[in-house]
Amino acid sequence: MARFRTRLALLGSAAALAAGVLAPAQFAGAHHAAAADDYQWVALGDSYTAGVIRAAGNVFEFPRDGCERTDRSYPQVIDRDLGGLFELTDVSCGAATIADVTDTPQHPIGRHLPPYSEDPDYPFPAVPPQSEAVGPDTDIITVGVGGNTLGFDDFLTKCAQLGGENDGKGTPCKDALAAGVPARLRTVRQQYDRMLTVLHDRAPKAKILAVGYPTVIPHDTSRCTFGDLTQFGTITRGDLDWLRAALVEPLDKAIQDSAGTQEAAGYVDLSTPSQHHSVCDDSKWVEGFVTLPDQLSFVHPNALGHRNAADHVEEALLNAIG
Repeated sequence: MARFRTRLALLGSAAALAAGVLAPAQFAGAHHAAAADDYQWVALGDSYTAGVIRAAGNVFEFPRDGCERTDRSYPQVIDRDLGGLFELTDVSCGAATIADVTDTPQHPIGRHLPPYSEDPDYPFPAVPPQSEAVGPDTDIITVGVGGNTLGFDDFLTKCAQLGGENDGKGTPCKDALAAGVPARLRTVRQQYDRMLTVLHDRAPKAKILAVGYPTVIPHDTSRCTFGDLTQFGTITRGDLDWLRAALVEPLDKAIQDSAGTQEAAGYVDLSTPSQHHSVCDDSKWVEGFVTLPDQLSFVHPNALGHRNAADHVEEALLNAIG
């Protein structure tokens, strides 16, 4: 879930703003020499699919397209695990919205984060809507998207700002923003329903696996330390509780419910198996605002989180073709 310019200004950490904050992105259509009976799998999604951060591995292909795909993201992990069975096309892209998957060309940003980082390859050409990668021969589609349409990154940014201004007390973000959340969730559900319909129309025989989001905020927010940039920085504990209950959990529920209305779709739950591996846990599968010593990560899964996602998505893939 990534729109980085406002975040960099907010975090204000010298470590986070050091040169080389983010690894470069690559265009990732991972293809193997395919036997005639290989299953055609297309991976769609946002940065929680693409990888994006250094803690989710290294970039791996040229020429770059600015989407920040990494080699330890879960599609790539599964491709190594089951590469003889599936032929993968990975068109996931950092900062993608549901519309970018469905029918809107996206303009990736790569590492271009002025004034902190100038990407020599910026500006990047628009990438096509991700749905264009699927077609009548597609057997399996995985899609993990929705957080950017909800605006989760904007909430994190605003909540950190307001929490700092209120010295970590109360629920200033909830007080300021709660009224607009129901409409955002309705938009997510409407757009998700339409996306699944478009994907089914483009790939009538494909099984569509809607991939949820991992646990990001713990149920016990006393684990979170106010002001710690490796966690949630200056977001108050009260607002963390609100973000989890009012945004993160309803987002997953919207994805699950939408998948449940489509006969050809299924839901992959990543929240339950990652409950004790949030940003504030010692064994974290999702990084906080910063990964030490000098990497901006802004609440994205690390390689352990992608390994967990790979385990559960892989199981769903095998069940879908079983």
